[in-house]
Amino acid sequence: MKTYFKNAKIMTMENGVDIFEGELLTENDVIVYCGKKIPDDSELLIGDIDTIDCRGNLLMPGFKNAHTHTAMTFARNLADDKPLQSWLTEDIFPREARLTEEIVYQFSKLGFLEYLTSGITSCFDMYMKYDGHVQAAKEYGFRTVLMGSVNNYGGDAKEIETQYNKYNNCGPLISYIPGFHAEYTTSYSLLSEVADMAKQLHAPLFAHNSETEEEVQGCIERYGKTPTELMDSLGMFEYGGGGFHCIYLSDNDYRIFREKKLYAVTNPSSNLKLASGVASVERMRKEGIQVAIGTDGPASNNALDFFREMFLVTGLQKVKEKDPTASNPEFILESATKVGAAAMGLKDCDILAAGKQADIIMIDLNQPNMQPIHNIPSSIVYSGSKMNVKMTMIAGKILYADGKFNVGEEPEALYEKCTRALEGLV
Repeated sequence: MKTYFKNAKIMTMENGVDIFEGELLTENDVIVYCGKKIPDDSELLIGDIDTIDCRGNLLMPGFKNAHTHTAMTFARNLADDKPLQSWLTEDIFPREARLTEEIVYQFSKLGFLEYLTSGITSCFDMYMKYDGHVQAAKEYGFRTVLMGSVNNYGGDAKEIETQYNKYNNCGPLISYIPGFHAEYTTSYSLLSEVADMAKQLHAPLFAHNSETEEEVQGCIERYGKTPTELMDSLGMFEYGGGGFHCIYLSDNDYRIFREKKLYAVTNPSSNLKLASGVASVERMRKEGIQVAIGTDGPASNNALDFFREMFLVTGLQKVKEKDPTASNPEFILESATKVGAAAMGLKDCDILAAGKQADIIMIDLNQPNMQPIHNIPSSIVYSGSKMNVKMTMIAGKILYADGKFNVGEEPEALYEKCTRALEGLV
């Protein structure tokens, strides 16, 4: 099956935020043409073709949610207005201990629906009960990168190897990268085992890193090192990787991130709501550290809204640096697409080009908040919202368009299943 997009504005993200008027053609799960005009006599236009008139709307790569805990939709709005540590230990960890595959399965689907409305075409998911998450992703056709989340409360280095081999071999939409929850939830011996496993697998490694001052100070008291320094001393970054949040990095931490080419994933909404702090994204940009963007989990956010995240990244940096030019829209959109894809190992999902995966979104420019059209990248970052996501396509299949889902299930039916799944848990 082919899908032919015509009369489109196209921002491939291959050359920054350059935009041209053109056409795009997908066949099955890949892009086969992206350019000015397909010749009328081209063999590309032979066969069963679904033609979509974009009416001047924008096609661009889907957003990459580079840090989240999707199934935490079960705890959305359940435990708010608390600091991170008490929120985790009093409200989240006890309930997570009673999670089932069924709950993760249903609430992962709920998260996927919300991602689709926000133009998110893949997520970097750290959680548990991954069989349920994978089943949901396969059924809905959502692209997901799983990552290890071992800690003192569950899992070991051998589990990382088992999951690595299992989830990297269960279909084109699923992949896996090693990781652990955080230094403060993981013993030194387990950290060492995780580091050895990452080196054995020749794989990058990710974890929560320097999210709060308390976390960093505790690590220094235990080991005389920051979390980044400790991870580096254990050899965790021999094959790359990165950290989530990265708010309280030392000068030496920045050096390690820069020299090891690590990715820093910022999560502004969650960090603000938990009063954790504001990451120095602009300093990272200036020092050449690659920055991706994530929502974090819907229990601490509480919305999986990428437009909100993008605006907060740039807005907070302007205030933090007292510089209105900080973290401009080009940087934000590259972080939201290309850099996120690179951090997640999705090398075929970064830009719009022939041979790349057909993970595409259409931004509706024919909405009041986008008019008049002066600067489209600025419009997306500064005035855009989920109402502007006209279409979300993953692997060549349109899963969301004009407010309707095409995932094989009505949302109202899913909401009812989620409500039933929560009985006895909250």
